[in-house]
Amino acid sequence: MRIPFVMLAATAITLGALAPASAETPTIEEAQRLFYNGRYQAAAEATADGCVTETVDLAACELRTSALLFQIKRAFGEPADKDKAWPLCAVCQELMPTFLADIAKGQVAARAKLMAAPSDTDALFMLGKLDLNYVWLQLGTLGRKTGWSEYWEARKSLDKVLKQDPAHIRARVARAWIDYIVGARVPRGTRWLLGGGNKKKGVSAVREAATIEGDPFSRAEAGFALWDMQVREKDIGGAVSTARGLAYDFPDNEELRKFLALHDTPAGR
Repeated sequence: MRIPFVMLAATAITLGALAPASAETPTIEEAQRLFYNGRYQAAAEATADGCVTETVDLAACELRTSALLFQIKRAFGEPADKDKAWPLCAVCQELMPTFLADIAKGQVAARAKLMAAPSDTDALFMLGKLDLNYVWLQLGTLGRKTGWSEYWEARKSLDKVLKQDPAHIRARVARAWIDYIVGARVPRGTRWLLGGGNKKKGVSAVREAATIEGDPFSRAEAGFALWDMQVREKDIGGAVSTARGLAYDFPDNEELRKFLALHDTPAGR
């Protein structure tokens, strides 16, 4: 029996209406919330399109590389012999090619924007931040002394941003990390080779950045940076205070919960 075309069309429309809607692509704000709640894999997946489309979304690409960096850091940990441990980290080996490819795509896109508009504050910041994601993986996570061209490009880019917009929270935080890491990791006699660095200056700068009015996620970045530096400096009282505020906004962050469970005792409140 032949079924009239009209009936087939009506059936198709009905089935289409009953079929579940495809999941919408997460917004950058949703991806940022995943990231600051410590859900790095989910944040990386939510921003997957940012580094693969013909027109790279620099904000999404930068967030994705940050999420991949933190996934690698979490999986790798702090082994005594990093060179021996690296090949044994299966998650690291899986994520590293993606991280490097996405960093490169973001850098190319940011540099192309700057060729057309050298004073583009957003492109300058994103280029600097992408560069630093690469440097922090090499220097911080793997202990490799490489990535110096990216380091200098990042430093110059961020300085340009801050010259144009001194209140740029994220640029102030990224620049503060440069001062802090150089001051903490590089011998005093050779810091001048990297343009100088000072731990106290880095902590002071990030603390000040955390007080600037801005969007919630820029302030979150400053808050997490301050907390990290306070822990590194063994300022546990200050770190607890900062962590409490962060945990209020990002209650699913496991690292914050563990830290507060260990250090936020009734006597310390």
